[in-house]
Amino acid sequence: MYKITKSEQLSENEYDFWIEAPRIAAKAQPGQFVILRINDNGERIPLTIAETDPSNGTIRLIFQVIGKTTAELSKLNTGDSILDLTGPLGMPTEIKNYGTVLIVGGGVGIAAIYPIVKGLKQAGNRVITILGAKTAELVILQEECRYYSDELIITTDDGTLGVKGLVTEAMEQVIAREIINCSWAIGPSMMMKFCTLTASKHEVPIYVSLNPIMIDGTGMCGGCRVTIDGNIKFACVDGPEFKGTDVNWDEFISRMKQYTDEEKQCLTADQKVQVTPHG
Repeated sequence: MYKITKSEQLSENEYDFWIEAPRIAAKAQPGQFVILRINDNGERIPLTIAETDPSNGTIRLIFQVIGKTTAELSKLNTGDSILDLTGPLGMPTEIKNYGTVLIVGGGVGIAAIYPIVKGLKQAGNRVITILGAKTAELVILQEECRYYSDELIITTDDGTLGVKGLVTEAMEQVIAREIINCSWAIGPSMMMKFCTLTASKHEVPIYVSLNPIMIDGTGMCGGCRVTIDGNIKFACVDGPEFKGTDVNWDEFISRMKQYTDEEKQCLTADQKVQVTPHG
């Protein structure tokens, strides 16, 4: 069992947990993730490690409620425990001194870029970070990212915080005035696709983190297969980070939508069961 040492609700559907996992905390690197299972009847879901505290043996997971399992997870509180936590999984981000780097995070994807921002700054890079969300309350880890960034740009769709507009518009402005040696984008699939198009248009290398359905996290089930540069790869062991220009985006986005209706139906059914009176 893995104990939740701290829990916080960041917004209507976003939650922030610190969990006791000493072995994972000691080994995790930026870009890696864990797979967790709440209880014996639960499904296995992947979550990116947002931060580690090896001295306390804890890891930080930030997630958004999108289905039945994340809804159940959100109901846990400080002191509760989850059954399984496997990790760190996946290939870590290559942290080195590239020069000037541009890092873009969208929505809950901001949690995934934070350790990359921190790692790249500590490696001596000039770090320009763009955080994007629909509205102000969904911009998470703002001060943490600011601390490790030479420049922080915030965009919101409705203009309630920072600049009104899309992260790709901010990317264009940065690339127009800076020589960017490497870039990263993590967030919704469509955002990563268009960030890739923006970066590649200006011949800026870009990496993205893919989050398809995962079950075992070891490449055995094949559920997380993605087409990369024309070849089948498994996001859990070959990724989750890949060159954005190598990703077959149309195929990936189509697969990500495959079980959307089922997730909604399952979540709705679970909510109905909870409000049904007994008697």
